Amino acid sequence: MRGLGAVVAAALMLSACSTSDMMSTASMVKPDDASPTSTTSTATVSVAYPRFDDNDPHDWRSSAPWNYAVHGTDVSKYQTSIAWHDAKAAGISFAFVKATEGGDRVDDNFHDNWRRAKAAGVPRGAYHFYYFCRPAEEQARWFIRNVPRERSALPPVLDMEWNPQSPTCKLRPAAASVRSEMTVFLAMVERHYGKKPIIYTSIDFFEDNGLSTFRGYPYWLRSVAGHPDDKYEGHPFTFWQYTGTGKVPGVSGNADINVFNGSQAAWKKWLKANTK
Repeated sequence: MRGLGAVVAAALMLSACSTSDMMSTASMVKPDDASPTSTTSTATVSVAYPRFDDNDPHDWRSSAPWNYAVHGTDVSKYQTSIAWHDAKAAGISFAFVKATEGGDRVDDNFHDNWRRAKAAGVPRGAYHFYYFCRPAEEQARWFIRNVPRERSALPPVLDMEWNPQSPTCKLRPAAASVRSEMTVFLAMVERHYGKKPIIYTSIDFFEDNGLSTFRGYPYWLRSVAGHPDDKYEGHPFTFWQYTGTGKVPGVSGNADINVFNGSQAAWKKWLKANTK
């Protein structure tokens, strides 16, 4: 989930869903009780097996992402204003929206994306970018404070990746400490929202922190130059982020594009089980 438009030049090579320590520090507190109007999502696949253009395509010789039926995107403030109806019509069947980072930052476009994606009929969930210089408990409380509790929302996501571009925190804790802090955050968020959180991660972070042994949660794996079965040695995954340079109608600039690891029928079943 690497941020576009970061002030450092190196960040231009990263994909659109990552962190920046330049996010707004203003919190717009939302009620965290389930809205009485929230209902289980009945959304279906908008376009099955879409094939999006890419500004820097990988040569997928086997296990290509377009062989998957259900595609989606993830967004943050770097995509500016998104035409969600256009994105849906092109084949975006779900979205993960950046909500918070650390213990005091809310993505500038979170509330707008949260509201407008739902209005367009795109099932969406919120994600938190982890900051290694704040305790997990504090970060979980911040996420809970800012992300509404809705039955129709997708499960919350914990985004775990190194952030060498951060101007304020370049800490890389020991693997055991990372896993311990993840456990704290995930347990607090699951208890509040009543849904099993999803873990998003990258190949290097996964390997550095021994996440192959960190089980019990669905994984969303980044792998833009090979299938996750190869890059993560067969580790189970629910979502696969296969590009950070995609071209999605309704989204400005490079877009992250993901697939759900299953058929249309499996997606419908997963959605029903996780949006109630």
